Amino acid sequence: MTDFRSLLNNPPFTKLTRKDEFEMFGRTYSIGYESDLEHVLFTRPISRITDPNLHWAVWYPLRRAKAFAALEAGHQRQILAEHGSLGHRFGSAGLAHDIRLACHGLDKYDNDFVVGLVGAELHPLSAVVQAMRGTEQTSQYLDSLGPFFVGRVAWQGRGTNPDGSPG
Repeated sequence: MTDFRSLLNNPPFTKLTRKDEFEMFGRTYSIGYESDLEHVLFTRPISRITDPNLHWAVWYPLRRAKAFAALEAGHQRQILAEHGSLGHRFGSAGLAHDIRLACHGLDKYDNDFVVGLVGAELHPLSAVVQAMRGTEQTSQYLDSLGPFFVGRVAWQGRGTNPDGSPG
């Protein structure tokens, strides 16, 4: 975190105007069934946000309703499966790819997640958000969604890989 803060306190970032509503911070996470944690936690998110073919991004925080945690585990899985399968269809078609970050206890708004959608075109990213609104997860178990940060990629850099080698 201190290295990141130092980075943002130097050019070119010092020329930018800070907007509190777009401060989003999270960590990659595993659902628990993945066989390759390095891929899920590092390789996939990095490759998605640095893919030169994915020119558009939509980032937004979300906070689940506390009632979701009280649901029976099987019902939670059913709700998440509906939500996930819809997103997977967009991803399989190459229309939208996600970067999901957990932010429980990491931001001032008590959000649960920060979601990034990236794609070659903007329209499919909006279509994902629109389609998700019809899921049980979004329609009944979210307290807040947004604000949305929408933009076209201006710069991409891979930095270093988790092992320290150049990206």
